[in-house]
Amino acid sequence: MANVSPLQTVTYRESVAEGIAREMRRDPTVVCLGEDIGAAEGVFKTTVGLFTEFGPKRVWDTPISEQAIVGAAMGAAMTGLRPVAEIMFSDFLACCWDYLANEIPKVRYMTGGQVTVPLVVRTANGGGLGFGAQHSQAVENWALTIPGLKIAAPSTPADVVGMMAAAVRSDDPVVFFEHKGLFAAKGPAAPAGHVVELGQAATVRSGSDVTLVALAATVPMALAAAEQLAAGGISVEVIDLRCLVPLDMATVLASVARTSRLLVVEENPFQGGWGATVASIIADEGFTLLDAPVRRVAAACVPLPFADALEDQVIPTTGKVVTAVRQLARY
Repeated sequence: MANVSPLQTVTYRESVAEGIAREMRRDPTVVCLGEDIGAAEGVFKTTVGLFTEFGPKRVWDTPISEQAIVGAAMGAAMTGLRPVAEIMFSDFLACCWDYLANEIPKVRYMTGGQVTVPLVVRTANGGGLGFGAQHSQAVENWALTIPGLKIAAPSTPADVVGMMAAAVRSDDPVVFFEHKGLFAAKGPAAPAGHVVELGQAATVRSGSDVTLVALAATVPMALAAAEQLAAGGISVEVIDLRCLVPLDMATVLASVARTSRLLVVEENPFQGGWGATVASIIADEGFTLLDAPVRRVAAACVPLPFADALEDQVIPTTGKVVTAVRQLARY
């Protein structure tokens, strides 16, 4: 796999493989494991070139068993390796949930720091492609309920590379959500040595009327909405959280201090969504900054339909965001 120029435009999926490859070149303890990630180069083609460059001793094809994948990754991490484990669809984190919820995030605490579990569980997350109820969920809110896990969800190709570097180097376990709807998206390639510290949000558009907080695929959605709203005289600031743990609320609070209005756009269901955590912190720490209630645009609390037209009724869309911002600006 050749190094890419920072002036080159690359896809999000290419950046996944590039980000892993950079860390494998840098650190011989980094290994990859998952279903069909070797010679087949991944069902989403996010591991292209890894098997060719690093071979079967560092790129391990596994049985179709999420428990086996994450269990093996946990053992490898506890004994000196830095595994990057792929769970093909984030929905199937449920199949290895005991490891992810009860074992991996608690080892470092329960051993008083004598044993660490420095692993990355990366997975394809989210809807918008009509994959149906069991292959389209946005489940970052599942991981958010578990103390001890870091949670990363990049929205651009460069952030994929930079955040992958930070995730692999972390001594804490990281769940790395790659949005299926972004795999074909293009953007500038990451420069050499690019690292994005986990827990640093990015202000991707400046504005003065309303703050829009987004994550992963809702970031380009928020930017598209902001562009439409600007034509009507509403200035929207868009913040890409990039991570849920650590959560950079300082950037959000600073933005709300400028705009006095906050809308959170999240793809996971409204009930128990991460946006509720953001809203509660704003209520606790930034209540006096607000000139309007905090609003949320999230998925409906129903299984995701297979039909495209029905799926659009359930998950956030640019149109729903535009409508919510207009209502908030008029409050």
